[in-house]
Amino acid sequence: MKVRRLRKEPAHLEITAFINLIVVLVPFLLSTAVFTRLAVLDLTLPAQNSGVEQLKADNLQLEVVIRPDALEVGDRLGGLIQRIANSGSGYDVKTLSALMVQLKQRFPDKIDATVLAEPNTPYDTLVQVMDAVRGTMTTQGPRIVRAELFPNISIGDAPVVKK
Repeated sequence: MKVRRLRKEPAHLEITAFINLIVVLVPFLLSTAVFTRLAVLDLTLPAQNSGVEQLKADNLQLEVVIRPDALEVGDRLGGLIQRIANSGSGYDVKTLSALMVQLKQRFPDKIDATVLAEPNTPYDTLVQVMDAVRGTMTTQGPRIVRAELFPNISIGDAPVVKK
């Protein structure tokens, strides 16, 4: 008896439906993607104190310490300059900004400052203090201009207060 064999051809892949899906899906995903703009600040850690730095008595090493009840502005070597108590609505950033303007007038070449925060300091408070230290808005005639105060900001942990 004769056996009859069927000739089988290899199956062709049908990918046109998949390609159509990709053609529609890619523009849809690109059009619905949210493109965000991230603002990045370059920050450095505070440098270690050395014996050479302590010999320069006229050099300001500005530190702003964020405490739960006040902002303490001081010189690392000279001590506390001013303690700005909290107002009813929170930290008094306007007074801090005015003090930074006065310090910039006394030390015009100084561009470094250190902001030290306690562990539970809110991020928003830290940013507001950094903005007040970095610059302020001034008027020059009819225009309002941003004045640079201490743009090179280092951040760190506040020293522990002994009670």
